[in-house]
Amino acid sequence: MDDELKKVIRGIALLNASEHDGMTRIDAVISKVIGTRPELRERIKEVIPLISDVVKEVNKLSMPVQKAELEKEFPELLVVKPKQERSGLPPLEGAEHDKVVTRFPPEPNGYPHIGHAKASIIDEEYARMYGGKLVLRFDDTNPENERLEYYAAIKVGLDWLGIKFDLIKNTSDDMELIYKKAEELLQSGNAYICTCDKEIISKNRREMLSCKCRSIDIDQNIKRWNNMFEKYKPGEAIVRFRGSMQSENTVMRDPTLLRIIDGPHPIHRDKYRVWPNYDFAVAIEDSIDGVTHAFRTKEYELRNELYYVILDKLGMRKPKMLEFSRLEFDGMPVSKRVLKSLVQEGKVSGYDDPRLPTLEALRRRGIVPEAIRRFVLSLGFTKSDTLAPFETLESFNRKMVDSTSIRLFIAVDPIKLTVKNNNLTEVKILNHPQKHMGARVIQIDGTFYISNEDASHLKVGDEVRLLELYNIKVTKLGSIIEAEVIGANFKSEIPKIQWVPRKNSINIEVLVPKTLFTREKFNENSLEIKQALTEPHYLELNVGTEIQFVRYGYCRKDSANQVIYTHR
Repeated sequence: MDDELKKVIRGIALLNASEHDGMTRIDAVISKVIGTRPELRERIKEVIPLISDVVKEVNKLSMPVQKAELEKEFPELLVVKPKQERSGLPPLEGAEHDKVVTRFPPEPNGYPHIGHAKASIIDEEYARMYGGKLVLRFDDTNPENERLEYYAAIKVGLDWLGIKFDLIKNTSDDMELIYKKAEELLQSGNAYICTCDKEIISKNRREMLSCKCRSIDIDQNIKRWNNMFEKYKPGEAIVRFRGSMQSENTVMRDPTLLRIIDGPHPIHRDKYRVWPNYDFAVAIEDSIDGVTHAFRTKEYELRNELYYVILDKLGMRKPKMLEFSRLEFDGMPVSKRVLKSLVQEGKVSGYDDPRLPTLEALRRRGIVPEAIRRFVLSLGFTKSDTLAPFETLESFNRKMVDSTSIRLFIAVDPIKLTVKNNNLTEVKILNHPQKHMGARVIQIDGTFYISNEDASHLKVGDEVRLLELYNIKVTKLGSIIEAEVIGANFKSEIPKIQWVPRKNSINIEVLVPKTLFTREKFNENSLEIKQALTEPHYLELNVGTEIQFVRYGYCRKDSANQVIYTHR
């Protein structure tokens, strides 16, 4: 390992020690080193022994000696830098390299959206930051809402994002273990079977009152438990945790742990009818899966008390639970209920409708996975509400796609233009102004189409430049605009407009997604369809190609005759 790297590590270790009463930690130094030298992420296993040795050396020094060395050898580290917007994720408390396990536990009851992207990216980033593991666990214990289609959609979306998992599993595959844990709680008196009416249960919880079922003995509870598998009907009996009906945290007022659902499960069909709810299943699964740091959105924060007490009563290992804010875009709801309603009512074409925040829709719109990742990491790890403007994601995407997007001309709501004294039959145009992406040859005959927006600003006598061609002067306006060539020399002071040749021009539709909801009301005009003409080279491009239509915007080719507007 080179001396320069050792010096970097020592400086970071000394600075960290000065901030923590003379003692630095390996995990803190690892995180700072990776932040300073991100290229070392792939070689971190080689670097850790060196970091460990440096940390031991620094911790042996007295605080005055540490301070003196820091001031003499690393004065630049003591300069207070202006606070900048944080990009990326902060270190994990108590994390040990090679031992961190995170998990992403989606329920297969809908299509994945930008909120799932945020959660899965955070899970993966932390797992990789510490050389750990990431588990994909389908939280599939509610057969009424789950379908095989959704398992597949989630996996396809995560693959598109580039998320790599070390283990993929289903909660429903552990049902026998979950039953065993439920019986342990019943046998120990920490849970009971309640046969009260649903309305009575809700009323008692509001009024902090216990029901008669809370006082039955263990044998009666076990008998009722066995009856849940055959005798009781859905809604007639539930397993409740024995919490505290006087708790200020309503979650702890004897919450439901398991209930009866008779609908067929998408994988197990009719094998099971007693299913755990989220609180019970997630605690057990996180523990047995070896999860060290579990992340979920902050609306679950009050459920942490239940999460930990369940594991306490079962004598199971407890992960560290952390919360972050949900992510959604202004005017683009991520609620699965709302999304399903939009699809079922025909207000959108499907889950890949480009107005939606689903991963399928973002992909179809032309948003690339790396832009989503950078956008998510730019938000940092915070509990502050994140209602981001879509333009923020667009700005990241623009940087990603600009260098690979072929340039083409387009005429939106086209108007015909005839140019007298045209003496060209073809023109060769580069496919990208900076990158080596080849060139295309366009056949011309003096008749063109220009966008209606450009045409609407023209007056007789105006001079404009047809990009990559020549300068013209407008001689007549009408349904067909007439002009004449006045030279080929570039003039910076005259307007420049794009054009499409009459010969071999291609008809396309441009789908322009707009804000889906305004003040929670569906925007009936949220999808605009524009008619346009473009160059014949368009037909040579593969579906999915990102195109920058000059002076118009970035679009993704959706079919032979349709593009979707991505952004400016």
